[in-house]
Amino acid sequence: MEGVCSAQFRHKTSIAVRREGEMNKRKLGSFVLCTMLLALCASADAQQTKKVPRIGFLGVTSPSTISARIDAFRQGLRELGYVEGKNIVIEYRWAEGKFDRLPDLAGELVRIKVEVIVTGGPADTRAAKKATATIAIVMGFDNDPVGSGFVTSLARPGGNITGLSTLSPELSGKRLELLKEVVPRLSRIAVFGTSIQPGNAQSLTEAELAAKGFGLQLQYRDVLDPKDIETAFRTAGSGRAEAVLVLQSPVFNPRRTQLADLAVKSRLPAMYAQPEYVESGGLMTYGPSMTDLFRRAATYVDKILKGAKPADLPVEQPIKFEFIINLKAAKQIGLTIPPNVLARADKVIR
Repeated sequence: MEGVCSAQFRHKTSIAVRREGEMNKRKLGSFVLCTMLLALCASADAQQTKKVPRIGFLGVTSPSTISARIDAFRQGLRELGYVEGKNIVIEYRWAEGKFDRLPDLAGELVRIKVEVIVTGGPADTRAAKKATATIAIVMGFDNDPVGSGFVTSLARPGGNITGLSTLSPELSGKRLELLKEVVPRLSRIAVFGTSIQPGNAQSLTEAELAAKGFGLQLQYRDVLDPKDIETAFRTAGSGRAEAVLVLQSPVFNPRRTQLADLAVKSRLPAMYAQPEYVESGGLMTYGPSMTDLFRRAATYVDKILKGAKPADLPVEQPIKFEFIINLKAAKQIGLTIPPNVLARADKVIR
């Protein structure tokens, strides 16, 4: 009897040991599973913490109007290792030529908390400046950042705005010089600008100073609204202007083809500030390469995302200039471009 009890005891002990082992295995499995889940959660949290930066791009025009500049900006980002939709997101807001929409669009970018706002021009920068004093703003270009009140100085911007400037005192003189070479007997030039446009006054002053050196008379026409464009050409004709100098203005930019057509109709040689005008049928342009400026704007975005403050990033001036001639436009107004002028062109549209 004692042997039987001993055997039963050993059997029960063995069963208990096996059950305890199985329980330990289940506990170990649960522990491993919990550890894996915690690791996955930690990884997910880490990925959420490392969020993809969002850049705002604010433009008063439409994307088709400045498509070359947008492409150049994207190229600049790619050169710095940013892939749109992968490690950077760009939030575009377009006013489609409606200036009164800019404040709301700028406010929208602020509300979605983009890290940087890139602006397509002076009007966009002004709207962004009013919308935020904390989010970094990178100017794609501005005629006169100091005069516009965007920065304290080019070397030390001092606030939340920095970027690129087209400010270059010799531009007006060079444009008038080229017009004079193309039309040797030139004496009267109509200047089209927009007085409320930041930098317009300085551009006009520079043009007036340069005109004195060439013995030219300038007739300023203030174009505040698109409907004023035709009136400006009519008054240029009645004032016996022999050529037109078109200053930078967001009023003109979406209506480049209209300007080119009216210049042909009036048989007036026209010099423009930006290459897009000549690509739309205008005669000549001399000025900073806008695509180069917007490509360089990407370097500011990169530095700011890496911790740099806009106040410490000097505003850069243009380093690349372009002289483009449209021979089709010249033929339409019966103008022959001198060979020595044609030879100096960076690009000729035939």
